[in-house]
Amino acid sequence: MSDKIDPFQPPSPESSSSQQNETVVRLPLIDLHPFKGYPALQSIMPRNQPYLVRDDDPTMIQLVARVKERGVTYPGVVRPDPEGGYEIISGQRRHRASELAGIPDMPVIVRSLNDEEAVTEMIDSNVNREDVLPSERAWAYRMRLEVEKRQAGRPGKNSPHHAANFRSDDEIGKSLGISGDTLRRFASLTELIPPLMDMVDSKKIGVTPASFLAALSRDEQAIVLDAMEYAQNTPSVSQAQRLKKASQEGTLTAELAREVLSEEKKAEAEKVSFSLDTIRKYFPRSYTPQRMQETIIKLLEAWQKKRQRSQER
Repeated sequence: MSDKIDPFQPPSPESSSSQQNETVVRLPLIDLHPFKGYPALQSIMPRNQPYLVRDDDPTMIQLVARVKERGVTYPGVVRPDPEGGYEIISGQRRHRASELAGIPDMPVIVRSLNDEEAVTEMIDSNVNREDVLPSERAWAYRMRLEVEKRQAGRPGKNSPHHAANFRSDDEIGKSLGISGDTLRRFASLTELIPPLMDMVDSKKIGVTPASFLAALSRDEQAIVLDAMEYAQNTPSVSQAQRLKKASQEGTLTAELAREVLSEEKKAEAEKVSFSLDTIRKYFPRSYTPQRMQETIIKLLEAWQKKRQRSQER
């Protein structure tokens, strides 16, 4: 039997008025299992869900320590599995942390969710985590786009027109706190061959140049990978753009890839800067540029701490 617990904790940010009245229960860990996967992508996704649980990740180690000290303080979200037990939609890391901490159960909210609702819940609950790998973010956004495409194919409850249910990439990105370009760029990474995706995760290749490489066929990506090993170099943004253009023109060969990758990279360092006029309006007139900079740093530090606290959820 499941024991009700007293949920004196803040509600999930995405909670609706009806969800705020949901009951938090404790379920044995053995009754909870990972998400089985989104049917529309199961044939191409390397695993059933985008997010990995890494025991050696620093944030995971911290989470285990906190769970040992005070248990799981933020409930996960699960849905009943017709085959028995419950699928974890949100809270896989908390589930694993409880296992490592030797705690036999954890608080959860049980919801009846269809596949599309489950994916949306999963992505939205992890969108603010900073320890997510590019490959995880890529598959999460790809899943989110697939969900939107399928939902747009059916009429809404109050709409007889399919088109009325369609949301643009920019609108979806906005709901996730990113631009439509960022959403598309990350989602495109799912077309990378595994060795190139691993290089993105290990920060050997940036997301932007990798998104250009993702436009190449798998055979062409293998050619580029060989050229990278030959030149002992990874492509810059401009080099990746040239490789993509050559692919589109049908001129991408092993020789050309080696030639491009053997070239010395041009400096493409990026930095963020603001003119004094741009930020002056946000500060009292008495503030010097030095004091404005110190204030900005303090605000960023407070923001970072807030983001780190959100990772406990």
